[in-house]
Amino acid sequence: MDTKKIPDQLVFGLDIGTRSIVGTVGYKPNVDNFVVVAQSIRYHETRAMMDGQIHDISKVAETISEVRRELEHQLDRKLTRVCIAAAGRVLKTVTVRVEESLGDENFQDEMISAETIHALEMIGIEKAYEEIRRETRDDTIDFYCVGYTVVRYYLNGHMITNLEGHKGSKIAAEILATFLPQEVIDGLYAATEKAGLEVDNLTLEPIAAINVAIPEKFRLLNIALVDVGAGTSDICITKDGTVVAYGMIPAAGDAVTDVIVQRHLVDFATAEEIKIGASTKKKQIIYKDIMGITAKTTPGQVIAETKDKIHEIAKMIAEKILELNGGKSVSAVFVVGGGGKLPTFTRSLADRLKLPPERVALRGEEVLGAITFLTDVKKDPMLVTPIGICLNYYEKNNNFIFVQVNSERVKLYDNSRLTIVDAVLAVGFPNDGLFPKRGRALEFYLNGKRRMVRGAEGEAANISLNGRPAGINTPIEANDVIEILASTAGAEAALMIGELPEYKKTIEFTVNGKTITCPKFVRANGEFVSEYYDVKMGDQLEIQDYYTLRQLFDFMDVMYREGVLVNHVPAGEDARVYDKFSVDYDFSGGTDGFFPVRPQQELPGGIKEPEVSAGLKEAQEVDDALEKGQASAGGGQVVAQETALPVQEIRITVNATPVVLKGKKEYRVVDILDFYDFDVKTAHGSRVVVKVNGSVSNFTTGVARGDFVELYWEE
Repeated sequence: MDTKKIPDQLVFGLDIGTRSIVGTVGYKPNVDNFVVVAQSIRYHETRAMMDGQIHDISKVAETISEVRRELEHQLDRKLTRVCIAAAGRVLKTVTVRVEESLGDENFQDEMISAETIHALEMIGIEKAYEEIRRETRDDTIDFYCVGYTVVRYYLNGHMITNLEGHKGSKIAAEILATFLPQEVIDGLYAATEKAGLEVDNLTLEPIAAINVAIPEKFRLLNIALVDVGAGTSDICITKDGTVVAYGMIPAAGDAVTDVIVQRHLVDFATAEEIKIGASTKKKQIIYKDIMGITAKTTPGQVIAETKDKIHEIAKMIAEKILELNGGKSVSAVFVVGGGGKLPTFTRSLADRLKLPPERVALRGEEVLGAITFLTDVKKDPMLVTPIGICLNYYEKNNNFIFVQVNSERVKLYDNSRLTIVDAVLAVGFPNDGLFPKRGRALEFYLNGKRRMVRGAEGEAANISLNGRPAGINTPIEANDVIEILASTAGAEAALMIGELPEYKKTIEFTVNGKTITCPKFVRANGEFVSEYYDVKMGDQLEIQDYYTLRQLFDFMDVMYREGVLVNHVPAGEDARVYDKFSVDYDFSGGTDGFFPVRPQQELPGGIKEPEVSAGLKEAQEVDDALEKGQASAGGGQVVAQETALPVQEIRITVNATPVVLKGKKEYRVVDILDFYDFDVKTAHGSRVVVKVNGSVSNFTTGVARGDFVELYWEE
């Protein structure tokens, strides 16, 4: 090999496995190809690693050094930086579902922003972290989230591809989060550094394998990838274009080797040779046992001896695949790794998953079609993960970096997508201090149905990056300095009855051919309230969109008698009268006239209304003063001249509140001030507006039974 033609920029990948360490060096001449220029493999002389975990850092470092020196010899150049992968045995994944309420469905006035979605995802990561900690039950172990995938989003309970820009009352997400314990990272870093190498990139073995074995175009299918190593079998499931689950079982090729150790009374290394020999076409396998006695066996005998263990491993893998895939079998299984070459393994796995044998296959040469080897190496399933580690370098720049958050130094796993939010959450900054906090929501019940109004949104956290203003999604790099002040809470939710979409101030009936406008009944916790009532937490509200005949007649201050027609049909006093209904009656011979007489009209018995006394002038003076903004008169200073009219009580409605006027023979708007609290002494605007039955009036206007009066200050 002419090393002078090899480019200077090379990628060095190490697959640090339980039985062996495989080193691969290569480069990418274009986006569709990878060239392997050197490879080396060394087996551990002792059980320095077990089940994918480094147990003896010094021994593993020695083996790494041997691989590095062999590769340097092949390349005639020094190797100082390396890409590595963490084993699936230590990989912890959890899928969580998180929901966030955005308010009542009748108050959906805000579009869902990218910040809201990111906040939802971060809540999911926190929930996943808490579940991982609960499972381990060990507060001394720290975990790093090395990646997460949003499996699906939901809007108002329905699945949706992208939430941004939509409106809704509830959003949710299913999130697959992946974690590594700190001790695993520290062990890998310590062994490589002891071998004179600096970690350039860190990925996960299942991710490295899937990048080679299952191209993205295949990930729309429901496929399982199984990387059968020496100590562990790593599993990942694809569906709908993404990885939806990771898993692992602590059993693989070493478990089969242990059976051979016991059956043939040999050391582990000899048992490995016997196992490899059983996969060949040799007629006999000759070996020496621990007593020094030369013995022989055949591949058929070894397969028969290990068949039960292979079936047991296949059963465990199949059960884990079904668990990760929601209880259903996958469409196909791709197998990589040396342990996958065990005789009868793929057939046994196919049987357990109830798949045709051709749907469970080793992936070796066929998935390495885009890989060019400048060395004399046979394309094999064992090479999938080492090459995937190298390829991952081009996709991500994964290692650990340090940044400073509010003067505290924090270590982060760099997945090439780090932002400020990752740093502040890693340092323990509370999630609710990062995103704007809404004021307390208002919850109540309207006509028996639960309602909620969101509080106002507060101010977002004040963030700076290296002294410049930044946002939570601003990318960060090593040694960045971040300063953050916690977000604030907004005002508590507030709502008046009149602001309810269902509320309509009045309800109209046609009584004896004339339109009667009545206030709509609203009850809060059984008590009548006006449109200006402030809804309180837990209130039971009821909007009544009808009157009973009894209520209507009481409101009109008319004595109810039999013979009333509602929409031309006879009805009783409990009959409901809805908006625009007609009511007709004829109470002949009574004194309770339906429409109360107005001034200057003929009263019952032919009595004419008398002239108004000088007190009426006083009422006019109140109107004049209010017009000039100089209100000083109190209520009740206008009295009618003594006449033969009897003293009467009448019921009217003032600002949607029932009011009874009594003690006089006739009434004007000014008399209302004796029975209804309305401040005319202190100016609250430019002028007082008076309306009677919807018509602009003044304080001298007469009022009668059933009138609807509005009083308010105009700005």
